[in-house]
Amino acid sequence: MSSTTASLIKAPAEIAATVARVLDERAQLDGALLPILHGVQDELGYIPASSVGTIAQALNLSRAEVHGVITYYHHFRGEPAGKCVVQVCRAESCRAMGGEELLAHARQKLGCHGEHGMSDDGAFSVEPVYCLGLCASSPALMVGEKLHARMSPAKLDKVLEAQA
Repeated sequence: MSSTTASLIKAPAEIAATVARVLDERAQLDGALLPILHGVQDELGYIPASSVGTIAQALNLSRAEVHGVITYYHHFRGEPAGKCVVQVCRAESCRAMGGEELLAHARQKLGCHGEHGMSDDGAFSVEPVYCLGLCASSPALMVGEKLHARMSPAKLDKVLEAQA
């Protein structure tokens, strides 16, 4: 774990308080697991491994069931993300139109390696996603909360320059 990643990880007391608050708000919902996981990630920026047991116990599920849902959905992360998240679509249409090359370019340009890699300075994370809903305008990506369609490495460079 890099020092930047370590500095983004929340204190145990903050994690426990956040998880307890989210459970209080959402545990009574039908199918509460996904709303709870979204709530924890929205609050903390990730779902800490230390919260899995608490969530499982509150919902009368096994830790394996909760962990399985977290790891199944690419949206959820077990570690903090960079300040700016670049999500590159890997669905079929985007892959056919150069999405894999775009993903590789984003990782290389930003120094983010691995499936959910973060740059050494914590400024960026690059993550794969499996459909941004812009199939007719492939390849697509999202920088922060903004969607971008018909992307190329050169267009991505311009978008990233605007982030600086």
